[in-house]
Amino acid sequence: MVSDSARGGPRITAVLGPTNTGKTHYALDRMLGYRSGVIGLPLRLLAREVYDKLVALRGPNAVALLTGEERIVPERAQYWVATVEAMPLGLGADFVAIDEIQLCADPERGHVFTDRLLHMRGTQETLFMGSDTMRGAIAALVPEVQFLYRERFSELVHAGSKKLSRMPGRSAIVGFSVDNLYAIAELMRRQKGGVAVVMGALSPRTRNAQVEMYQSGEVDYLIATDAIGMGLNLDIDHVAFSALSKFDGHRMRDLAPNELAQIAGRAGRYMKHGSFGVTGEVAPLSDAVAEAITSHSFTSIRKLCWRNADLSFGSVPALIRSLEMPTTNDRLTRARDADDLVALKMLAEDAEVVARTTDARSVRLLWDVCRLPDFRGISHAEHATLITNLFSDLHQHGRVRADWFARQVKRIDRTDGDIDTLSKRLAYIRTWTYVAQRGDWLDDVAHWRGETRAVEDRLSDALHSALTKRFVDRRTSVLLRRLKQKESLVADVNDKGEVTVEGQHVGRLEGFRFSQDTAQSPEEAKTLRAASLKALAPEFHLRADRFYNAPDTELDFTEQGGLMWGELAVGKLVKGEDVRKPRVQAFVDDEAGTDVAEKVTRRLQHFIDRKVQALFEPLSAIEKDESLTGLARGFGFRMIEALGIIPRDQVAQEVKDLDQDARAALRKHGVRFGQFTIFMPLLLKPAPTRLRLVLDSLFKDLAEFPESPPPGLVTIPVVEGVDPSAYMLAGYRPAGARAIRIDMLERLADQLRAEDSRGGFEAKADMLSITGMTLEQFADLMQGLGYKAEKGERVKVKAPAAEAEAQVKADGGTPDEVPGQTPAETPVQTPTETPTPPPAEVPVEQPGETPSEPPAEVPETPTDSADAQTGEDTPEQEVFYTFTWGGFARARGGPRGDRAGGDRPRGKQGAKPDGRKGGKPGRGGPRKGPRDNKPKSYQSGPKKEKAIDPDNPFAALLALKEKN
Repeated sequence: MVSDSARGGPRITAVLGPTNTGKTHYALDRMLGYRSGVIGLPLRLLAREVYDKLVALRGPNAVALLTGEERIVPERAQYWVATVEAMPLGLGADFVAIDEIQLCADPERGHVFTDRLLHMRGTQETLFMGSDTMRGAIAALVPEVQFLYRERFSELVHAGSKKLSRMPGRSAIVGFSVDNLYAIAELMRRQKGGVAVVMGALSPRTRNAQVEMYQSGEVDYLIATDAIGMGLNLDIDHVAFSALSKFDGHRMRDLAPNELAQIAGRAGRYMKHGSFGVTGEVAPLSDAVAEAITSHSFTSIRKLCWRNADLSFGSVPALIRSLEMPTTNDRLTRARDADDLVALKMLAEDAEVVARTTDARSVRLLWDVCRLPDFRGISHAEHATLITNLFSDLHQHGRVRADWFARQVKRIDRTDGDIDTLSKRLAYIRTWTYVAQRGDWLDDVAHWRGETRAVEDRLSDALHSALTKRFVDRRTSVLLRRLKQKESLVADVNDKGEVTVEGQHVGRLEGFRFSQDTAQSPEEAKTLRAASLKALAPEFHLRADRFYNAPDTELDFTEQGGLMWGELAVGKLVKGEDVRKPRVQAFVDDEAGTDVAEKVTRRLQHFIDRKVQALFEPLSAIEKDESLTGLARGFGFRMIEALGIIPRDQVAQEVKDLDQDARAALRKHGVRFGQFTIFMPLLLKPAPTRLRLVLDSLFKDLAEFPESPPPGLVTIPVVEGVDPSAYMLAGYRPAGARAIRIDMLERLADQLRAEDSRGGFEAKADMLSITGMTLEQFADLMQGLGYKAEKGERVKVKAPAAEAEAQVKADGGTPDEVPGQTPAETPVQTPTETPTPPPAEVPVEQPGETPSEPPAEVPETPTDSADAQTGEDTPEQEVFYTFTWGGFARARGGPRGDRAGGDRPRGKQGAKPDGRKGGKPGRGGPRKGPRDNKPKSYQSGPKKEKAIDPDNPFAALLALKEKN
């Protein structure tokens, strides 16, 4: 598609180049050389700026302004300044100019710019101004165009990354999220005294007031969106990006180098050099991107967004089809659905709208209303509702009802509220300002234009005031003036710990340390600190008294060893002479005095001593029990040193040497002798576990402490690089890719002892229930425990539904214990001892009764032979694993088969996990090879009971259970 202008006709010129080349100024100068002209600009703010310039040169009667929300049209207007969307068509002006022509590639608005590029012409001269990346596309679409390249007036250099606290004056900090910009503005207010805020959503009145603060030097910094990249002329020396990606209406995406250059190029005005870089947590720009920006070398734009302008108004579906018509030009691509097309599609499904749009006039009216911009940006549905109301009024009455319109405007005419509230009201009034510009939509248009403009002005002034109040701090100038005059400063501290000097906030008292704002210069900071500490001296003593008398419930420790008083950090734990006796280090300023520091230290030491005593009371009981003698007492101290958890392989010989009386004495203190771990169930609770990890990390001088897992989890992932001992301290044993809680591991071991580990066995439902794992995860766990897992497939068979239901009812329904419950909340039964598998020589407790688990799956009866012959049903396959003992040499204690600590039994060679030698048949049924894939059913028979240890503290409970 090319221009209809013939060669040798009106001149068409593309003035291309980087920013700060005077392209817009050149276009205005050319336009004023003609009797009439139109210039299209990308932003309402920029249009207002150009309008004001032309009014100053030619007077208000010669210049018109057309935007969505403003319409100033003198009777004898010669020059028209408009946003690209609002450019008057068919005006026949001598001169036409379109700025920022590279926006033809913009996904949202590009189709409008492309339409102007293809069809908008002046009778004598047409100018397109923009980036040189458009050269190829313009040449292909407008063959008669002439190109004029303009060099940048000043140099643009890359300055790298700068902290906000070291940002030079006359800087603009650019971001793309309102919340992020407000956070930066708040920080800059405290550090630099204040900022001006410039965003595209601001009204021209608010924007001009903010810019005036910056231009006049009242504030030295500007917080802005990419709106400043569209030709706004400001005195900026440095541009710092606080983000390099933005949400484009559909997704988050990184900005292209040419987009970054458009914004960075605002640094340096006319002949003054500028710089750009990043700030905050943004990664530095790559050398390639920085070089592209400084040298103005970017990839050419190859595709321009386009939408068919030859519309059909025969019906709403026909209109939609014409809007969605594809292009055959290789340089053009159909634009994605804009807000107006989205609204049209939604209204096409409304029965009332469909009933009203039966002729071309109604369809044209509907499309006209759908083009109302969605200034509010709430949702497509709410915007469609507003359009429906407007269309209904216009179609039925020929005008929008004045009383309804008046209510909408009055509802917004309020200047109370915060920045966000005022910004939303401004967005709402822009909608009604747009409607008020349509002379064919409202009666008494002049009145409503004045009313909506007055409301917008009031809201704009209120928003400017709110922005100034929030983001401009008069403190710096006030304090510096007093310091220069060498006057004494009056300091004060309130009940919230906020410290003020001369009524200006200078810092906070956080705990027993004064945190001073970093906004002051070194000289100012020194003076302010001295003044602040005069007020803080009595506050330190009052606060220390309150802290010393505070209950322990107000204090806590963090998982990294910090000590907190509510939300205030008041100290930290440090290594002591014993793992259960850490010392404390208080956070107290030197200016508070030694009395305050000693009082805070004593209170913290009392707190942590009582916390250790309360949470590890079972260990203290062992230490104080004088009836423990000999090997039992020695083993008790081993438990104390290990904080209640010891891998069995580390003390295998010591356990073997303990006689039944010694073990019974230790059991009375809650010690459980498991197959894999010797532990105290009471110390597996979340609170002791959390403290145990902190105390052990302190004693080992770790730089970073491992954190305790969330309470109630049966298994947790094994993280590569984490010390395996940390899992044991947390109450877990690594096995394969996950670590299993040690008390649940012992329950699993109880069930594994009943299986034929030499001949091979499969996982039972209750094994999976205990661990809360899938079959695949369970196989990995078993390999981590030393078993071989052989995978196979077979035809899946199921029991009849009635039989399965009866079996579930007979077994008592769902299992009693749900994996993931908090350990050791109920007494643990003391089992009798059987040989430890593997091997048999290591004694281990015989576990007590466990809650009932779901029965093993009952095989279904075989499929009827007739069905099998017909082949109507394809047999369903199931995966199963056969487990055989592989020995701890193959056990995996961590990820990728790494062993975590010991756990290798020291018994005789040849012992099997089921406690028998020489491969004799086990109790789990007949011996079966690992490749026997036939379905099996299991039936548990009565177990031979062993004598109950009379010293067992739960012997009475066991006897009572048997009786019942």
